Amino acid sequence: MHFVYILQSIDHPNQYYSGVTDDVEKRLKDHNSGKSKHTAKFKPRQIVSYHFFKNENTALAFEKYLKTGSGRAFANKRFR
Repeated sequence: MHFVYILQSIDHPNQYYSGVTDDVEKRLKDHNSGKSKHTAKFKPRQIVSYHFFKNENTALAFEKYLKTGSGRAFANKRFR
């Protein structure tokens, strides 16, 4: 199981982060404990949405898409 997740900073609500994991709750704890240098500055974070994919390559492709301009616009319209 592969999940693509979108996190939002609680203290800085305009800051979002997306990633891929097989355990969403554990990954959120990792982000909020500062284990990820990319998200440590704007912690704590909360889950905005997560999406299940059977295929890892599909999950990775969706995460990559979310990090593009078009993907951010899609996420803004659908998930935020």
